[in-house]
Amino acid sequence: MNETLMWKPSLDRQEKADIRKFQSYVESKTDLSFDSYIQFHEWSVKEPGTFWSFLMDYYKVKTNGSKDPAVTDLAFSKFGWFENLKLNFAENLLKNGKDNHIALNFVHESGLKKEISYSSLRGMVGSLQTALKGTLSQGDVLACYMPNIPETVVSMLAATSLGGVFTSTSSDFGVNGVLDRFGQSRPKVLVAAVGYEYNGKYFDLTDKILELEDKLDSIEKIVLVDFMNKGVDLSKFKKACLFEDLVNDQVQPEFTETSFQAPLYIMYSSGTTGKPKCIVHSVGGTLLQHVKELGLHTDLDENKNIFYFTTCGWMMWNWLVSSLYFGAKITLYEGSPGYPSLKDFFSIVDRERIDIFGTSPKFLRALEDSGYDNDLSLESLSTILSTGAPLLPEQFDFVYEKVKKDVCLSSICGGTDIIGCFFLGNPTLPVYRGEIQALGLGMDVSCYDDQGNEIFNQEGELVCKKSFPSRPIYFLDDKSNEKIKKAYFEKFPGVWHHGDFITLTDRKTVKVFGRSDATLNPGGVRIGTAEIYRQTETLPYLSDSLCVGRPFDGDVEVVLFVKMAENQLLDEDKIKEIKTQIRKNTTPRHVPAHIWAVNDIPYTRSGKKMELAISRILQGKEITNREAVANPECLEEYQQFSV
Repeated sequence: MNETLMWKPSLDRQEKADIRKFQSYVESKTDLSFDSYIQFHEWSVKEPGTFWSFLMDYYKVKTNGSKDPAVTDLAFSKFGWFENLKLNFAENLLKNGKDNHIALNFVHESGLKKEISYSSLRGMVGSLQTALKGTLSQGDVLACYMPNIPETVVSMLAATSLGGVFTSTSSDFGVNGVLDRFGQSRPKVLVAAVGYEYNGKYFDLTDKILELEDKLDSIEKIVLVDFMNKGVDLSKFKKACLFEDLVNDQVQPEFTETSFQAPLYIMYSSGTTGKPKCIVHSVGGTLLQHVKELGLHTDLDENKNIFYFTTCGWMMWNWLVSSLYFGAKITLYEGSPGYPSLKDFFSIVDRERIDIFGTSPKFLRALEDSGYDNDLSLESLSTILSTGAPLLPEQFDFVYEKVKKDVCLSSICGGTDIIGCFFLGNPTLPVYRGEIQALGLGMDVSCYDDQGNEIFNQEGELVCKKSFPSRPIYFLDDKSNEKIKKAYFEKFPGVWHHGDFITLTDRKTVKVFGRSDATLNPGGVRIGTAEIYRQTETLPYLSDSLCVGRPFDGDVEVVLFVKMAENQLLDEDKIKEIKTQIRKNTTPRHVPAHIWAVNDIPYTRSGKKMELAISRILQGKEITNREAVANPECLEEYQQFSV
């Protein structure tokens, strides 16, 4: 296959990388020798119990009990991991950070800034834990309706220190969206911000929280956070108290150990066609997956500052917060990435000396469109992470030509379903244009055709052939496991079918083409939407685009919606140019039957294009959960194009 080398790590960086040190550790324990990362990965999936056990030993994960048996089921019929181990999630996240090191570095769009040391963070967690003990016990749920602020992290750690379960959604959700989620997870404690600021505007949430107090009958205590110092009238509430009144002292936390497979997080699917599915993840599986991904694949340590732009309604928030395990500095940003400008937001890398910067293809495209051209020094930056959508080859060009030449650009791919990744970066491997560097250690991933045959250098379905610790333990309200079977195991029984359309190269790098359930099949030819976006991204008069299939005459026709750049209009010449560009660089089957201009493209709150939602609209079907859409006002425009 054609390959373009974009970056290669220095020998010094390779030798110092923790993934290389861990490989040496495994070799010393087994008398094995691995000539390449591919060989090391193959061993990790051939001996998964040994791999995950060694990972725990290497990183000194605090557990009680026996690691044996490490795994009792690899066929996804049950959870089956470390059944004789106990641990506490919060204890592990808090045990390594040096007292005087900064744990949380909070930056707000308004310029507000706060630093919290590991010593202070432990004291805050202990203080809130003490206040919650009478209400929250092991297995009980604490929910956060919160912005991405330190109090959210403290709330999670306090809940999980007690053996509780944590769930969250971002403050920009409306009441119905919160009820759709928390109404299923039934929290005893609700932590909520009374307001937040976005793009320079303040949003008061008092009335929404009052409505939630009235409609969530499981709630016994509401903890209100006034981080913008606007004032709170507690007399309006029946069950509320102030966060600052509960966390006003430094108390050393205690930790309740739970089983490895005990519930830790309740995560939510996007829920565009109904109420979101409630995906429950385990204490031990989440911890191990995050330690592996952050430590080995991201090369995080106590001397690094990691920042991922996320809300606490996206799994990347949970992933980011696990960086505490390494004693690292976590930069939390709250606000709009466009306020006051994209360049000002991106300058956070220089201002805060960020080592690892996490973002999305959508942001990189916006940054490119803004005319960014080596405008910052980015001296501290060693790694850029990107997820939420496929990172197009041209975006690799932009990063290495206009952002920074010596940086490890790691596109990563996984999901809320596994609260982690199947494919990630690797600081010891080269970066090739348009490709994800590596298969995740311990993840037996492959690419199947529709008949379940393993294929290379061809487009097919992302699958995982063996179980892994961060698999969901169950869905809420799914006692027979029918929902979880339908979600992942219907297409290939006994094999995890993730729903992404990929190519696995013979070099074991990966190209991702988007969701396979949004894949187009005109004339029976399978087309990934990313192949079309790769062409539209290069046209300067297009600001954005969305490609879907629409039923037509017993087949499917390709329809392309385009958002025009400022002061641009879609005319026949541009339509012809778009079609010519797509035909020239793909196939005639990829050429849209229709190209229509729209005012906006719908996105989920985590920055993913909502192809399936628009497909449903074009088929005359209803979108029942508009709370999942970041910009739901744009959906009405698409009704006119339905069949």
